[in-house]
Amino acid sequence: MVDVTVRPMSDADADRVLAIYQAGLDAGNASFEVTAPTWAAFDAARLTAHRFVAVDSLGAVLGWVAVSPTSTREVYAGVVEHSVYVDPAAQGRGVARLLLDALVTSTEAAGIWTIQSGVFPENAASLALHQRAGFRVVGVRERVGRHHGRWRDVVLLERRSSVIT
Repeated sequence: MVDVTVRPMSDADADRVLAIYQAGLDAGNASFEVTAPTWAAFDAARLTAHRFVAVDSLGAVLGWVAVSPTSTREVYAGVVEHSVYVDPAAQGRGVARLLLDALVTSTEAAGIWTIQSGVFPENAASLALHQRAGFRVVGVRERVGRHHGRWRDVVLLERRSSVIT
């Protein structure tokens, strides 16, 4: 993908990151959340060293990826949960894969051995993307939460590092 590069996310990206997040939430198959958080809440919940944006040749943000720790317990220091969102107008161009590849490189360099996520089973594109990027399905949490008045399942995915043993 020649016209897209990945770089660290900065505070200057806040408006676009949150707008892309909200667009994903509005589509209905991205998260149990219905409203993107404030930038302060987003910033506080995600690890700064593992947040990236994909930008086009003009610098416009097309998508983002970020991780949160899964636990405060030391034994889980090498496990994170990620989210990846792409502007609807940029979907299908490989943006999410570029972001996931940057995330894997970053997390492995930091000694993180597992990246996990939960995806609605209806989000076939996300499930296929993750499997192509080396994630595997570890299970399905059935009827784990209500979303827009109906019960939703969540497919649990993880990617275990092949370089951290």
